[in-house]
Amino acid sequence: MAGPDLVRAVLPSPLGDIVVIADADGVLHGLDFAGDGGRLDRLVARYWPGSRVLEGPAPLVVVDALTAYFAGDVQALDGLAVAKGGTDFQRRTWAALRRIPAGVAWTYADLARQVGRPAAVRAVGQANGANPVALVQPCHRVIASGGGLGGYAGGLERKSWLLAHEGAGLLVHPA
Repeated sequence: MAGPDLVRAVLPSPLGDIVVIADADGVLHGLDFAGDGGRLDRLVARYWPGSRVLEGPAPLVVVDALTAYFAGDVQALDGLAVAKGGTDFQRRTWAALRRIPAGVAWTYADLARQVGRPAAVRAVGQANGANPVALVQPCHRVIASGGGLGGYAGGLERKSWLLAHEGAGLLVHPA
């Protein structure tokens, strides 16, 4: 079964190039920092098997939202549409990520409670790591219970920058 045709584009950002993978309607299937060792391509192939990914321009709605976000409108990504991939648990985790407001950081335990599985802290951490749409499904807003940054596929320097850009610092606001 063939998946949707997707367009792959590379856009500049203050944190390095960003790879965007979207369909013709501007729905995001992938977004991550360039140089991820093929991680994003593997996730897109897993969640949308049979999709053709061709080089092309990023949808204007995505370009405009990313430009506004990095210019200081930290809510500019909130309205972007994201394709539904992954397992049911991953989709619930990623939906919960979208409920974390800019400027707020939740712990992995907070996120586990939000998906109705308070003991599944490691599982939400794994779902975060499998997130194909960074920034929009803001896994960078999830930190360790002790206030440390935890992990981030884009690198801890980027995670720290993103939290500071959004005004969160390392303050934890329980969900």
